[in-house]
Amino acid sequence: MLPHPPLLVAIQDPPSRRSVLPTFPGFMSFAPPPPGCPQVAIYVSRTLNQHLSCLTVFHESSEMLSVDVFSPEGLFGSPHRSLRITSGYLLRTNCPPYRSISPERIFSFLPFPHLVLGDFNLHHPLADPCRSLSEREFTISTHYFDAAFDVPYHLLNTPGVYTRFPFDSISRPSVLDLAFTNTAVSPFISSWDTPLPSTGSDHVPCVITLKPPAIMLPPPTSHWALLDLDAVGKAMDTFTRQVCPPRPTPNSLSRWFDISSTRLPSLLTSHAPSKHPCPRSKPWWSPRLSSLRMEYHSFARISRLDPFPLNWSNVKSSRRTYFKAIASAKKTHWSDFLSSATPRSLSTAKRFAFGRPPQRFPDVPGASNLAEVAEMLLDHFFPSKPPPSPAPPPHAL
Repeated sequence: MLPHPPLLVAIQDPPSRRSVLPTFPGFMSFAPPPPGCPQVAIYVSRTLNQHLSCLTVFHESSEMLSVDVFSPEGLFGSPHRSLRITSGYLLRTNCPPYRSISPERIFSFLPFPHLVLGDFNLHHPLADPCRSLSEREFTISTHYFDAAFDVPYHLLNTPGVYTRFPFDSISRPSVLDLAFTNTAVSPFISSWDTPLPSTGSDHVPCVITLKPPAIMLPPPTSHWALLDLDAVGKAMDTFTRQVCPPRPTPNSLSRWFDISSTRLPSLLTSHAPSKHPCPRSKPWWSPRLSSLRMEYHSFARISRLDPFPLNWSNVKSSRRTYFKAIASAKKTHWSDFLSSATPRSLSTAKRFAFGRPPQRFPDVPGASNLAEVAEMLLDHFFPSKPPPSPAPPPHAL
């Protein structure tokens, strides 16, 4: 079992009935437009779609489909606001490159994170080092791997971990399901694994986990409220000003200025203890709130162990007092912030009060102005009809 439900599932050669994909609770399905049965499908969790924007990107081939995940605040704590996930199903053909999708089309250069995965139907020593390959298999797969590494894309598969287990006892397991990432998304990949059993196919599911951004702890600062004023006063008695050189050169003047400008701050900092705020610290928090919080949780634990009416009344009373104190502390801190606001901090106060204004126009990759955005949205939601097939030639009598 997975520790968390999947947010996006890519399927190659999905089961369908009359070109209609099966439905699953909590997921939305995307597939290339007809005609023909869909060769690839991507299921997106409704939970993900509620928090982020998901836009499908169609390609010329029906064996290839992409989904762009967009967030105006940025993804993975980085400035990238889009992540493209491409699913491909490479079928065998009789003409070069001997697969239905060329490497140049599936491994395209993108300035934002791009994850390429699917059933490549390729055998390569980097993915399956223990397999003995024919010259034809090695030549075909090397063409795709070289094209991926030139962009560059990196292989996520663990070498030698099989992804296909044939049902017959003649064929040996192989590595056909591959995953590649470009350099923009590689730092955010946590793991690639096959922890799940087969779901009825001869391929096993491959699970790719994206890690959240690392929490950057704020640097330690001086706790000026606990500054030792007596020690600072004694140190100031012996504090002398650094004399400027009589005939300074540019280097000596710069050195004298650096030393003189850092002596007094260094003296004050050495007599003030450091504080290390945690990422969840609040500027309006106080020791009184800490004691009220401890009192509330203490009564809650007692009430759970002994559900007596008096204990439950103590819980409600302490909880009411605790949350009222929090609201009062927030209101007081906000009033102090507004009373000491400067013209430069008015925009910050407005953002805190009203929030960030939403973007009026979507950020569509490949569109630099509103006209291109409108044209791409029209082409996406109202694609042009395919040309009619030519009429068959009349049969000779």
